[in-house]
Amino acid sequence: MKILVAPIIILLLLLPEISFGQNKEISKILSQREASNQALRAFDEVLNASFSTEDALITTGAGTLISGKKELIKYIQESIGPRMYWIRTPDEVLVNPKTMLAWETGTWKGYVEGSDEAVVGGKYSAQWTKASGTWLIQSQLFVTLEN
Repeated sequence: MKILVAPIIILLLLLPEISFGQNKEISKILSQREASNQALRAFDEVLNASFSTEDALITTGAGTLISGKKELIKYIQESIGPRMYWIRTPDEVLVNPKTMLAWETGTWKGYVEGSDEAVVGGKYSAQWTKASGTWLIQSQLFVTLEN
């Protein structure tokens, strides 16, 4: 019985430390997401792309697949119609401390420049990686579901 009690006590002592570590990583991801949202709102495509890996994959709300940072910048800059920005609002972020990968999911809304009323929106998911030492978006999937 004493053999089983010792590992359980050690685990209970480590749980707050593990949880704090994950909360710290989640806070870093949320901070990156907020900075990315601000870059989009300022129409700074280059700054926004800095939150992604070089080979990031993005599937737009309409189903267009974009491969890489350079293509993302080009896609945004060459969009036809009024300038728009997108705000992603996370509902959940989960971190795998062993692989330093994270999952984010939430809602997104698209706004026409100069307006605070969303004209499009839906759900999104993102995969983050900390392979470079900084949390960066490796892939994002957007699905348009509402106006």
